[in-house]
Amino acid sequence: MLQNIYMLLCVLGFALPYSQFIPFLIEHGLNLKLFFEQLFASYISAFFAMDLLISSIVFWIFLCWEGSRLKMSNLWVFRYFC
Repeated sequence: MLQNIYMLLCVLGFALPYSQFIPFLIEHGLNLKLFFEQLFASYISAFFAMDLLISSIVFWIFLCWEGSRLKMSNLWVFRYFC
């Protein structure tokens, strides 16, 4: 049961963001200047963007720190980012 919930969340986590990103790419191409202008266009969008960026940074630091501390055997997969 728990695996099904994780699979559903994984699919939603992939599909929902890309349902917003793909139309942007189709309309504007990979225009990074416009992307960041629109990403930080309002306080609410900037709030979510900053929350995601900080959460991601914390995750990678945690992954590298704990992976090294616990001597994880497959940490080499993530070493590029550490």
